[in-house]
Amino acid sequence: MPAQLTILAPGLLGGSVARAARARGAAGRIVLWARRPEARLALREQPWCDAVADSPAAAVHGAQLVVIAAPVDRIIPLVQQIAPHLAPGTLVTDVGSVKGEIARLGHAALGAHAHFIGSHPMAGSEKTGWEHASPDLFLHRTCFVTPLADSSESASASLVQFWRDLGGEPVTVSPDQHDEIVAHISHLPQVLASALCALLARKNPAWRNHAGGGLRDTTRIAASDPQLWRTILEQNRDELLRALQQYQDELHSLHAAIANRDWLEVVARLERGKAYRDQFRP
Repeated sequence: MPAQLTILAPGLLGGSVARAARARGAAGRIVLWARRPEARLALREQPWCDAVADSPAAAVHGAQLVVIAAPVDRIIPLVQQIAPHLAPGTLVTDVGSVKGEIARLGHAALGAHAHFIGSHPMAGSEKTGWEHASPDLFLHRTCFVTPLADSSESASASLVQFWRDLGGEPVTVSPDQHDEIVAHISHLPQVLASALCALLARKNPAWRNHAGGGLRDTTRIAASDPQLWRTILEQNRDELLRALQQYQDELHSLHAAIANRDWLEVVARLERGKAYRDQFRP
């Protein structure tokens, strides 16, 4: 258990890390830093943190574990900003949904002085902001830990234990493996949900009032922050393009089967999809 946990730029995920750590006794002292002064003022009133610093440098003073919860394009600038202020051996992680470049640049920014090992909890919501944080957000959720080949094994083990202490189920993979996985199981679904809503937006607006649960379930994540997702898609562009091409191939085959009235093929594809969905964990 880190004697001091520092969380920089807490939104939904960072706020949930703080609340889960406090609820589960996974950290001693919890210190936060937020970019906006009004957010820092509001956070000082929350019972699940012990202090709110006015700068990232002040926030990391005395920390054994630092969690950077900023959008993916702001993670490395924050790592570089705090690097001179970290105590030797400090473990720094992030919660961004892209890992390859972040893992390598973060590791390079800290050098041998401290440890950067990326994380990505597969938890969240279409809602944003620490106001929506929950101490149970990571419960039974996969939490990727993405060390490089030369990362410290003890630091990796400590990070795995931290996510387990928050209720998560840690899985260790390389940063590049992570990016391939999430391009298919997270980024592609986001793009498909948004594209479907963008298509329907060109139709009669009244149609949405007749929609049942199927459309709501399929498109829930289309309500996510577009600017936040733009940075994620930009950083995982190559893997996403490969996933999109594979999906387009699948959709083209289904289109051809329907056009050719090949209903056996249509049913075979629907059954394959159903079998995959039925095997999801509860």
